[in-house]
Amino acid sequence: MNRIPPIKAVMTPFPHSIEIGDRLSRAWEMMSSHGIRHLPVMDGGALAGVISERDLRHAQRAPAEAGEPLVRDVCALEPYVVELSEPLDAVLLQMARSHADAVLVVKGGRLAGIFTLSDACRSYGKLLRTLFPPGDDDDAA
Repeated sequence: MNRIPPIKAVMTPFPHSIEIGDRLSRAWEMMSSHGIRHLPVMDGGALAGVISERDLRHAQRAPAEAGEPLVRDVCALEPYVVELSEPLDAVLLQMARSHADAVLVVKGGRLAGIFTLSDACRSYGKLLRTLFPPGDDDDAA
């Protein structure tokens, strides 16, 4: 019998992360150099939140405060967090309900991976190709 896979089957393991007290310029630099749009936020080794490229763009449009803002000033401090064994369908449905664009995956409370909307689209695309393989009889318009 086929089973719905757990989130660990499709997550990105060992994601890059940033410290809550780092400057936003460091977050931009990390996202740019690694080609990513989300970073888990850590506070001395403990998971504290998540910051997205969207958060950084929003912060750029805000009136300038004295000094460069820090990650703690713009990150989401209540991210969607699941255990490695959480069924993928439950994660996807909760992402849709809560409009979450990233899920932090933990093992025993420690960061193990990240799953984003891009990962969801990639996984769904692969599933569709498995269920409906391209054939020579494709109709062309």
